[in-house]
Parts: sequence; C-alpha cells; structure tokens
Amino acid sequence: MLPGGNLFQFLKREVLVGEHQVFHRTLKEALVGTCDSVLDIGCGSRSPLHSFSKQIPRTVGIDGHSASIERSRAAGIHGEYHQMELMDAGRRFGPKSFDAVVALDVIEHFEKQDGFRLLEMMESLARKRVIIFTPNGFLPQDEWDSNVHQVHRSGWEVYDFELRGYRVTGMSGWKPLRGDYALPRIRPFRIGSRLSILTEPFATRFPKHAFQLLAIRDMEAS
Repeated sequence: MLPGGNLFQFLKREVLVGEHQVFHRTLKEALVGTCDSVLDIGCGSRSPLHSFSKQIPRTVGIDGHSASIERSRAAGIHGEYHQMELMDAGRRFGPKSFDAVVALDVIEHFEKQDGFRLLEMMESLARKRVIIFTPNGFLPQDEWDSNVHQVHRSGWEVYDFELRGYRVTGMSGWKPLRGDYALPRIRPFRIGSRLSILTEPFATRFPKHAFQLLAIRDMEAS
C-alpha cells in the first residue's frame, strides 16, 4: 500500500520533484511553525534556509568565513549575523537560547572528535530541535572558493546519530549516483539528476544507502 493509498499523490510528493526538493521540504517542515528562533551554524553564503527563513521570527547565521557572511547578509537570508569560530557559539549564546540549532553541510568539516563536541554544543543550545545534514560516510573535498573551512575531515554514518537519539532520513537519492559536491555521476547531468531523484523514495526510507543524511533530534522528547 502506497503512502496515503494514492499513487498520484505519492509520485507528486516523492518522485516528480526538483533537485534536492525533498531535503528543502523536509527541513522547512521541521522548522516553520514550530520554531520561533533558529541558529544556523556555518551558514555559508547561501544557507538551505534561504527559501523560508523569512517565515521564522528570528534567525541567526554564524560562519568563520567573512566573504560568506557578507554574501549571505546581502541576500538577506538571516536577520542577525556573527563572524566567529563555530565552536565558540556555546560561549556566545546561553544554554537553551534557540528553539532550533542547525548545521547543514558542516559537521564533516571537523575532525571526528571535534564533530562530537559540536553536537554536544548544539544540543546544549537547543530548546526543541537539533538538525544535522551531512554526506553519508566520508566524501573527500579540498579547499575551494578561497575558504580553508571547506576541507572535509570526517565521515558520518547513520549509527553516529541514532546512538544519540536522532532520527535519520536518507537524502539526495541512492549513494552511488552522486559524487563530488553532490553532482550526479552519470552524464549528462540532467539525466543523472533525474535518475537520482527517482531513487529518493528508496533512499529516504533506507538512509544507509543514501548519498546524504538528515538527522533530527527532538530535545523535548529526550
């Protein structure tokens, strides 16, 4: 039996979608309407929150790269910005000072032990929810855009999050179909992208086989 018992609605919601649309939709559903304040750790120049950040009363972006902060500020994605070392957020903001704390494509830039410290800090800052988005396993990446923070230093698996009470959803389709910077391996890109999108329902339900992971922990239930 398909979700909702309606084949057309299932296809419309899960398959007939654009690139990374499932991720953006799931992220929005986790934040808008339930969280009045969000701290975006490592917000970069174009945070995935950009399409709906105006629907959240207070959003704060922090990043260690000044050019990324300025581009994000120019785009008006967040209402407040701080250029700072990401691990200093625990000292800058008090415990339980935000409804939600997110780190999207960030934790893989830390060594593994420092990544666990990042999780602990985020969990201390969040009243309601912590959200992590990261590649499934180690994905090599060097410095780019004149930003040394772009180097990947660790890989994260489903169990890393589940053991801490996160629920994990697979994102971006079946893992073998994407490579560097989440670009499709199959050329031309539009065909590779469509093939990846077609596998999203499978990857969503079986995150160990997905290219990326979306991990959400509800702090109120912990």
